[in-house]
Amino acid sequence: MSPEQHRRTTLVATAALLGLAACWGSTFFLIKDLLDRVPTLDFLAVRFGIASIALLLVAPKALGRLSPVVRRHAVVLGLLYGFAQILQTAGLAHTPASVSGFVTGLYVVFTPLLAAAILRTRIPPITWVAVVLATVGLAVLALNGLSVGYGELVTLSSAVLYALHIVGLGAWSTAQDALGMTLLQMIVIAFVCTMATAHDGIVLPQRTSDWVSVLYMAVVVAALGLFAQTWAQAHLPPTRSAILMSMEPVFASFFAVWLGGEDLTARLLIGGTMVLAAMLTVELAPRRVVEGEVAHIVV
Repeated sequence: MSPEQHRRTTLVATAALLGLAACWGSTFFLIKDLLDRVPTLDFLAVRFGIASIALLLVAPKALGRLSPVVRRHAVVLGLLYGFAQILQTAGLAHTPASVSGFVTGLYVVFTPLLAAAILRTRIPPITWVAVVLATVGLAVLALNGLSVGYGELVTLSSAVLYALHIVGLGAWSTAQDALGMTLLQMIVIAFVCTMATAHDGIVLPQRTSDWVSVLYMAVVVAALGLFAQTWAQAHLPPTRSAILMSMEPVFASFFAVWLGGEDLTARLLIGGTMVLAAMLTVELAPRRVVEGEVAHIVV
């Protein structure tokens, strides 16, 4: 790939992750409303089940094109993501949503630490500056105080799993296998979430508006979103990806003000500006300083 092609591909991958963060951010007020009527784990099982079916209909032969090694990698990644979803949900029952959002967002800290430990990736100082900026920005956005209890510890475990998922995608994903890997991950996530709630039956949405929300979050946010992440991370280092995705709460605040009727506060402006500054820091710094080759690990 020529330098110009690499630059364009990197730009598209960056835009894909920012689009994913925007999609994630757009779901907060939808989920908050939906969970008044549908249990969380039931919602997750239905959402990822529909996403799996949608991908199977679009690309029925994608799984068959994966090698045994890639399939094994996709199963591991799906398990990481699925259990992260369950742990995040369990923690949310014992901690305020704002605190849960901040603790979950700490994957932006764990990602470079795990990338350095597992992939032997050198994390440049400018990237650590961006990590600190993003973390402080998330705290300003989300926290009015933080006491560490059961809910926070469980949520912290989910943040570690999300970081491992980001690191794993950075090490294992390739552009040509992105669709098949996305499909297999989605099937595994749906299986994990369904098994977590199947013992007492699955409650389905009853309202048409609820089904519209679920379909949007299943097809656009889950299926297309995970495909975008899998493809983009074939072209971007894990830490850079995590910092880009830390824009999620900024978009969530934007949609909450725009569509949810929330007030625009100084905290939203300051916290959002800090996270945006972190993203710009890692994006505008000289590429040779910020990026290194992503190592590949074999499992």
